[in-house]
Amino acid sequence: MRRGIITIVATSLLGMGALAACGDDNTSGGGTATTPKVGVILPDSKSSVRWETADRKYLEAAFKAAGVQYDIQNAQGDKTQFQTIADNMITSGVNVLMIVNLDSGTGKAVLDKAKAQGIRTIDYDRLTLNGAADYYVSFDNEAVGKLQGTGLVKCLTDKNAQKPVIAELNGSPTDNNATLFKNGYDSILKPKYDSGEYTRGPDVSVPDWDNTQAGTIFEQMMTQTGNKIDGVLAANDGLGNAAITVLKKNSLNGKVPVTGQDATTQGLQNILAGDQCMTVYKAIKGEADKAAELAVALAKGETKETGQKVVDPESKKDVKAVLLTPVAIYKENVKDVVADGFVTKEELCTGTFAAMCASAGIS
Repeated sequence: MRRGIITIVATSLLGMGALAACGDDNTSGGGTATTPKVGVILPDSKSSVRWETADRKYLEAAFKAAGVQYDIQNAQGDKTQFQTIADNMITSGVNVLMIVNLDSGTGKAVLDKAKAQGIRTIDYDRLTLNGAADYYVSFDNEAVGKLQGTGLVKCLTDKNAQKPVIAELNGSPTDNNATLFKNGYDSILKPKYDSGEYTRGPDVSVPDWDNTQAGTIFEQMMTQTGNKIDGVLAANDGLGNAAITVLKKNSLNGKVPVTGQDATTQGLQNILAGDQCMTVYKAIKGEADKAAELAVALAKGETKETGQKVVDPESKKDVKAVLLTPVAIYKENVKDVVADGFVTKEELCTGTFAAMCASAGIS
């Protein structure tokens, strides 16, 4: 896909687990003037557990609190199913359709069909290139990448690495967010490569954020370099764990810094164990709350000004946006993710991790 760069113009922030076959529809029939209905299509549960463990939960809570009807379904990575779910939601009479696209082509087809029926649209988390959604709600994704790049530099500096060879496990080439993450971390790493301070190693994008493929790709990276990889820029925690699994087989876990993103329970446990150097926490409750607030407003025929916009790199058109701020997480502030309620101590501090949690100040 074309690697476009979203231009962020920020003036102020808006103040404002189920499979595809069994989505959460809390009512039958379509929305009405007094009971608007919002449809949400999540992408999968394989690339990251967040879609089912966090986004669904927080969106449900926000819609219930607002008193609107809603239908949340998951396409489970199937583009045909994605379009079928959209068709059914449109037929059911949703007033607003919110999507996390599987790729921009599929997403645009769904958005175009919704708009032809007078349905308002929101791109959630991922911008659909040339899709012209009414709003885009996400995080500042280049900032996410910059935190990852900065984190890897910090961890390599802590290990006093000399001319380290860096491998990059990028996200899916069909996900515009993956492009933005890479823009961010490459802006940090490229000067290191150019100066000769770091050595640019293998650089591969992982189709569909597939963790199994990521493991195979990283095995190939290790073979290609004769196991001489000194740092891994992994675009999310799932890809990071795939690399860590391979490093463990070679008794290199903990010796080679690995980044991540999403602050998953597994990623945080890897950090506590010393196998992952950092992750990026995105407060998904805030993202879900803001998206739900916009969806409810649109369903009621209202238009909100967000004070932010992005420029679609394909159409060059402005899209009203809400962009939240990500946070870098290292061992010393894993406790902040627990304190924020994103993961619980019970989930994180199981078995051998109990002692690690205690030493990290998680109580």
